[in-house]
Amino acid sequence: MSDLLLGFGDALTPVTVLFVFLGVLLGYVIGVLPGLNRPAALAIAIPLSYYMTPLSAVAFLIGIAKASGAGGATTAVLINVPGEPNAAVTCLDGYPLARKGKARQALQAALYGSVVGDVVGTIALILLARPLATFALKIGPVEMTALMLLALTFIAALSGSSLLRGLAAGLFGMLVATIGLDIESGTPRLTFDQVELLDGVPLLAITVGMLALSEMVIQAEEFFAQRGEAAAAPVRSDASDDRFGWRELRDILPTILRSSVIGTLIGIIPGLGPSVASFASYGFAKRFARPGERYGEGELKGVAAAETADNAVVPASFIPLFALGLPGSVSAAILIAALTIHGVIPGPRLFEEHGRLIYGIYGTMIVAALLMLVVGRVGLVAFAQLTRVPATVIIPTVTMLCVVGAYLEAHSLFAVWVMIGFAALGYLMHRFDYSRVTFLIGFVIGPQFELSLRQTLIVTDRDPAALLTHPIALAILAVAVLGALFSLRGGSRALSSGDAA
Repeated sequence: MSDLLLGFGDALTPVTVLFVFLGVLLGYVIGVLPGLNRPAALAIAIPLSYYMTPLSAVAFLIGIAKASGAGGATTAVLINVPGEPNAAVTCLDGYPLARKGKARQALQAALYGSVVGDVVGTIALILLARPLATFALKIGPVEMTALMLLALTFIAALSGSSLLRGLAAGLFGMLVATIGLDIESGTPRLTFDQVELLDGVPLLAITVGMLALSEMVIQAEEFFAQRGEAAAAPVRSDASDDRFGWRELRDILPTILRSSVIGTLIGIIPGLGPSVASFASYGFAKRFARPGERYGEGELKGVAAAETADNAVVPASFIPLFALGLPGSVSAAILIAALTIHGVIPGPRLFEEHGRLIYGIYGTMIVAALLMLVVGRVGLVAFAQLTRVPATVIIPTVTMLCVVGAYLEAHSLFAVWVMIGFAALGYLMHRFDYSRVTFLIGFVIGPQFELSLRQTLIVTDRDPAALLTHPIALAILAVAVLGALFSLRGGSRALSSGDAA
C-alpha cells in the first residue's frame, strides 16, 4: 500500500506532470506530421530522456506513445494519408466524412474513442500485470524459455507476410544480441577486436537506426517516387451539421466500449499490435451494423472503432512487458530500452524491486489519458495545420535528430556509424519483407532468452526426455508449434490463391 500511495504521489508532482504534458504534446505533433509514426517518434525521443529521472523518462515516452496514435488520425481524416498501417482503417470513413464537410466531427470521434480505449487498456494493465508477474515467479527457466519461444513465434507470424522470414529476422536479432562478453566466462564474442563492442551493440543505436533513420530513407524514396502526382482532393469545411454533441457521443459510445475491449484483448497477446486491433474492431463493427449505417462511405462509428482499438493496444501491450519482461509490441520493446538505460530491468521481479516506480508509471498513464483529452480538444485546429508541413522539412530534421541521439548515448562516433549501418539493414529488410519489429524484439529478449536456455540445459542435464517433467513448458511449446503450422498453412493457401489468380 505504501508503494501505491508513494507511486501515485510521484506521478502527481509538477515535474512529472510537466514531462507527461510535453510527451503528449510532442506525440500529437509527431502523430500529425505526415511520414512519422509511433515507433520512430519513440526511438528519436529516447536520447531526450537521458537526464530525467526513471519515472519522468518513462512518463515522457508513454505520453508520446499514447498521443502519437491519437494524432495520427488527423492526417488520415484530413488528407487521407495513414501515418501507420493501422491508421489506414481510419481513412476508410474519416476521409469521406471530411469530404462531406464533417472533418471536425470525425476528429472529435477519433479523440474521444482514443481516450476511452486508452483508459480501458490502462485499467487492464493495472489489474492484470501484478497477478501475472506473481504467477511468472512460480515458473522455472524451462517454462520461461518456452514462453519466449511462443512469444517470438507469434510475433514472427503476425508482424509480416511470412513466418519463416519473421523467425529468421527474430533469430538474427538474437544473434546480434550475443555480441559482447559471454555472460558466464567473460570471453569476447563476435567483437572483431572492437573495444566498443565489448558491452554489446548499443541498444539505442539499433533502435534509432532500424526504426527512425530507416523510416526516413523509406519516406524519402516514396517522396521522390510520388513527386508530381495529384494531391488528395481538398476537404470541405462548410457543412452546417459539423458538430459533435451528446447525441453523436451517445450514438458511438457502445462501439467505443466494445472496441476498447477488443483492442485490450489483442494488445495483451504479443505480436498482434494496433493494426490487427484496428482491422478486427472495424470488421466487428461493420458486421453488426444497423440499417442505414454505411461503413466506408463516411460512418462515424467506423472512425471510433478503428481509433479506440488502436489506442487500447498501447497500455495493454505493457502487460507482458511488466509481468514477464516480454515486449508485446515495438513500442514496448523501445520502452525496455528506456528502462534499461535507467537501470530498471522489466520482468517478474519488477514489482518487488521497483514497486514504487511501477505504481508511479500507472499514475502517469492515467494523467496522460486526461491530458490527451485536454490537449487534443484544445489543439484540434492547430494540429490540423501541421499536416501542411512538407516532407522536405520533416526528413532532414528527423535525420539530424537521429544522428545527435545516437551520438549522445556514448559521446562516440562509433555509435553513429552503428546506427547508420542498422538503418541500411532496416531498409533492406523492409525492401525484402523481413520484419524489423521481429528483429528488434529478438534483440531485446536475446540476453534473457540465452540465460533461460542455459539454465534449462543445466536443469534438464541436456536430456530432452526431462521435458516430460515440465508439463507447462510442453503445453506452451505445443501451442507455439500449432501456431507455426497454422501460420504456414495459411501462408501456403494465400500463395496458392495468388498463383491461381
